[in-house]
Amino acid sequence: MNFRLRREEVLDGDQLKAMLEESPARAAQAILLAAGEGVIDAQALLGQILLEGQGIARDQTLALRWFEIAAQGGHLMARNMLGRCHEHGWGCVADVALAARHYRLGADAGLDWAMYNYANLLATGRGGVEDQVQALSLYRRAAQLGHAKSMNLLGRYLEEGRFCPADPAGAVHWYRRSALGGDFRGQFSYAAVLASEGNLDEALDWLRKALVGGNLNFLRVASQSLLGATDPQIRALAADYTERCAELEQTLTPL
Repeated sequence: MNFRLRREEVLDGDQLKAMLEESPARAAQAILLAAGEGVIDAQALLGQILLEGQGIARDQTLALRWFEIAAQGGHLMARNMLGRCHEHGWGCVADVALAARHYRLGADAGLDWAMYNYANLLATGRGGVEDQVQALSLYRRAAQLGHAKSMNLLGRYLEEGRFCPADPAGAVHWYRRSALGGDFRGQFSYAAVLASEGNLDEALDWLRKALVGGNLNFLRVASQSLLGATDPQIRALAADYTERCAELEQTLTPL
């Protein structure tokens, strides 16, 4: 059945996101209509579902085009996603310098995700220039806006005293906030602090949460780290992390 919506049934961005959770295929039709009618949130959302193949045939090139349209209309997350596309070569030839420009525009406009992504490029020297001081500043700004992944990285700078005075208490503060914010790396970092303080039960709880939410790359590295733990209960979790890695590897499909 070819499901169609009338023009008077055009939905806003929040309504479209709610529909997407319930019925991706039906939502895709509504998103297409709204995007064509100039609803900027729908244009950005259309780029996302085309990128992921959610309720619609996957088309990274078309996703890039819709991100461009939404970004030209001032949609900051679409600008950030343009950066992601150019960084990873989704629908285009990878161009990290161009990705950095898009991230910078989003960061300058106040988007926490763009701050985080631009900081990642600066911290690693990808995109042409390495600037740890600016990366730290961006992580701090994003963390203060509530970005959980940036909180964890800010904590790491503070713990190690890299490009800033060492601040162990500040590091713990940001690790805890990152963990509470749902970032699996923050949960792992906070668990390490708790374990070092002898709070084993709470550390194990956070390690299990990181296991549930972690992606494959993180879990591979984390499992090796856990093998070196002195406490046998923490060390035993390495097997669970390795098992979860195997499960995730089975779900991988070629791009």
